[in-house]
Amino acid sequence: MVVGVLRLELVVHDATSLKEKRSVVKKILGRCRSRFPVSCAETGLQDFQQSVQLGFAVVVGSEALAHSLFERIEQEVEQIGLADISDRFAEFLHYS
Repeated sequence: MVVGVLRLELVVHDATSLKEKRSVVKKILGRCRSRFPVSCAETGLQDFQQSVQLGFAVVVGSEALAHSLFERIEQEVEQIGLADISDRFAEFLHYS
């Protein structure tokens, strides 16, 4: 069993208020929740108008599956087009 954690930091260029930023975050998280078997949430940078930190977690059978899933999530976030990925961090915990 592998627990995978992905942290994405995003830049929302068009957000002129925290309310607009929250709207973008809600759309991105909703789409990821509906398309991928992950838990996800806004995990930091809540007080910054154009910066977003999102966290994703998944439990899978192998690290390769988690890598593949995280790549698809990143592609989906980019495809949505509401924010640009500025940083990415992934970590994997292995249990037997």
